[in-house]
Amino acid sequence: MDLQDQLKNLFPDHEPEEVENTEQEAPSYWLQDDPIICKYEKRKGKPVTILDGYNGADSDFKKLTKDLKTYLGVGGSYKKESIIIQGDYRDKIMTFLKDHGFSVKRVGG
Repeated sequence: MDLQDQLKNLFPDHEPEEVENTEQEAPSYWLQDDPIICKYEKRKGKPVTILDGYNGADSDFKKLTKDLKTYLGVGGSYKKESIIIQGDYRDKIMTFLKDHGFSVKRVGG
């Protein structure tokens, strides 16, 4: 006996209401008109991908950085209004950002 059957036994006169999902999914990040600049550097001999030009709030920076790190499975941080991701993941980062509605510009190599 599942939960629905138990509820019908407890409340025989109750008719369940149909709930419509009319809410549209709002963008989870603050989107801007200017493109985000995606560039590649080597720091201390190790490759890093740097994202500059995003001018959202601190909470948006934290959320975007966390989602990128989780998506790629790598480390990273955000400092001084730039997001730093460990490794050369420019192509994957650019497709992730484009899928979420950002405009992205690739700089360098």
